[in-house]
Amino acid sequence: MKILVAEDESITLATMQFRLKKDGHEVLIANNGQEALTLLQKHSPDLVITDIMMPFASGLEVLSFVKKQEKPVPVIVLSAMGQENVVVEAFTLGADDYITKPFSPNELALRVRRFALSTI
Repeated sequence: MKILVAEDESITLATMQFRLKKDGHEVLIANNGQEALTLLQKHSPDLVITDIMMPFASGLEVLSFVKKQEKPVPVIVLSAMGQENVVVEAFTLGADDYITKPFSPNELALRVRRFALSTI
């Protein structure tokens, strides 16, 4: 599965990239929302994982862009604790799942596996 991960925290991004590659996924990485939008225009990921709070374009903007495409793909949003109102907005925009930071790489792997199984 080709997964786009958009996250501006380098340690979190590296951890997610390592775990997803270990699980056999192809991983595209974006360090901010603008990079994510650029990668979305060039590639067709099977899943998008995006932090909500990022520079240049928010995760909500990334989510909106994905869901407006002819063939929208699932989006998992990442949010820090205490951002419940933003998570509600993300679901209103079409988010398929969310994970609250900090999270375990195993939790991420399980959530991704659920989407991988639904595409088979």
